[in-house]
Amino acid sequence: MINIQNLHKKFGKNIVLSGVNLDIKEGGIFAVLGPNGSGKTTLIKSILGMVIPNKGTINLLGKSIKNNSDYRNKIDYLPQIANFPNNLKVKELITMIKDLRGNKTTHDDDLINQFKLQPFLDKKLGNLSGGTKQKVNLVLTFMFDSPLIILDEPTSGLDPISLLRLKDLIQSEKAKGKTILITSHIMSFVEEISDEIVFLLEGQIYFKGTINELKEKTNQTDFEHAIASILTENHA
Repeated sequence: MINIQNLHKKFGKNIVLSGVNLDIKEGGIFAVLGPNGSGKTTLIKSILGMVIPNKGTINLLGKSIKNNSDYRNKIDYLPQIANFPNNLKVKELITMIKDLRGNKTTHDDDLINQFKLQPFLDKKLGNLSGGTKQKVNLVLTFMFDSPLIILDEPTSGLDPISLLRLKDLIQSEKAKGKTILITSHIMSFVEEISDEIVFLLEGQIYFKGTINELKEKTNQTDFEHAIASILTENHA
């Protein structure tokens, strides 16, 4: 699905990605983890074409993404912070995104029902709470049918019931054979949902594999301690 080779990116003198090599196979849930400043967001934005690397190649479904914007139609993306126009109503935003993507979807009605957004459809986005905005964000992401889904901190601001719905949604998309990339600071969510994790440290892939493999590598019995031991070991 995604093949990344020798990816480098620096902003000024700050080296953010330093020779990243990564293969993500088709189908499954992959969590991209790492401390703040490890390069997670830059890596994801490079895949999305929002950041242009200094060096290296990114192939999606066997084709280079360089000078090729069409590949973005194969990605559904949930940004960490969605900056919606405050004066638009929720239903106007949903219609606008459908028009922009040119995709016929009827899935938005199901998602609106799932996240109980009917009472908010005629409300302006500027008047919504952070949690409700995140539910709108999730509807916009999942209402299309793309083979790759990228979710940047998807649990942000969600109440427990909406979090359960999100987990069900992610699993149902996986069951359709889709590839899902997730970043999250919530380790319990990552442990429950992920097939594999990709751990970035100082701009490089430190580890890629299952959570059990990480526990074995770090001699830890639980996931949070395994992550903590990587960070302690590398800051000793």
